[in-house]
Amino acid sequence: MLTAPAPGDPHVQGQEDHLWYGSRVLVTGATGFIGAHLVRRLGSLGAQVHAVSRRPQERSASGATWHVADVSDAEAIEDLVRSTRPGVVFHLASEVAGARDPRLVRTMLDSNLASVVNLLTAVADSPGTRVVLAGSLEEPRPGEGEAAPSSPYAVAKWAASGYARMFHHLWDVPVTTLRIGMVYGPDQPDTSKLVPYATLSLLRGEAPSLSSGTRHLDWVYVDDVVDAFLAAGRTAEAAGRSFDIGTGTRTSIRDTVELLGRIVGSSLRPHYGALSDRPLDSARIADIAPAAEVLRWRPATGLEEGLRLTAAWYAERLRQDDAPRRDALR
Repeated sequence: MLTAPAPGDPHVQGQEDHLWYGSRVLVTGATGFIGAHLVRRLGSLGAQVHAVSRRPQERSASGATWHVADVSDAEAIEDLVRSTRPGVVFHLASEVAGARDPRLVRTMLDSNLASVVNLLTAVADSPGTRVVLAGSLEEPRPGEGEAAPSSPYAVAKWAASGYARMFHHLWDVPVTTLRIGMVYGPDQPDTSKLVPYATLSLLRGEAPSLSSGTRHLDWVYVDDVVDAFLAAGRTAEAAGRSFDIGTGTRTSIRDTVELLGRIVGSSLRPHYGALSDRPLDSARIADIAPAAEVLRWRPATGLEEGLRLTAAWYAERLRQDDAPRRDALR
């Protein structure tokens, strides 16, 4: 039986989370998947959260103060940093797309690179403010030589990490980049992503259409990613460093979907090969030893446990959505 996680229960891993109480924190991309989970956690820890979105938001249960700003607007970001005076900035505002489409190059440049430069420039005038950037395991790592970035998204994240190192070494900006693996969990807004898409398809009695399923990925549960951001934000030794955030375990897409099928009790067979595999896709598996050593962070949620929590959340959401229709038929 699927049991949904209790709403609002904080997933507290570190023993130093009390340090966030009363702290001033700025979160960009606060309506995104990771950002929304991070805002809720910070609110539960008593932080003064200033959340940024491109669209007006109502005051949330977390007590966050919402600001409307476009992170690609340098002047808007300068005004925001100046007015909020954050001790830590978590920069998660990003356009996420794995497509190999040349028309995405400009979008990724503006959204995922210019925004980082704008933020770091603003913070350079605010000594002591720490910055934690959301990078990606898709970006080439140091030591990979002339490896080509696999997508416009990956190259923008790669370049952003380079700018972060420059701002740290030239102007002493305490910035840390977290290269994040494939994040999954409850309440993922983009339901076209693999885990929510496959989960919802199976729960609805529909066979998902997938690629060959042979690619290996490093899946990491969203609450564990939030733990990593908090650890990076409170660890002074993390400044100027980049860390892989994942589990260090490789799992194929096929095995992931088969596990989901067992969890939801579905006998449907996915349509493997219905979609083409993307060029330059490869297994990007985290090396979590540096994060364990410096941030004292390790993932706490195994894939099966995380998928059970995720499937339970979506199953409950479907029940809630179906309730009005059932009532209307009575």
